[in-house]
Amino acid sequence: MSIRKLDVSKEHCPMTFVKTKLELEKLKPGDRLELILSEGEPLECVPRSAAEQGYTVIETTYAGDRKHKVVIEK
Repeated sequence: MSIRKLDVSKEHCPMTFVKTKLELEKLKPGDRLELILSEGEPLECVPRSAAEQGYTVIETTYAGDRKHKVVIEK
């Protein structure tokens, strides 16, 4: 299992999910993507959209400074 990291905390929807989706497509089954997202719309939409597309949201934790870490598994 490998873990990729992506910080999209400075992006706005829909680019937050576009960039997330591009990274998720690079993963092999069982690999994980660790995202840094801003509070609000990105935090609400990205995990939900990933789950709707068949990915597994493993955890969501507060990372400080109004940012959150979201781990998604392919």
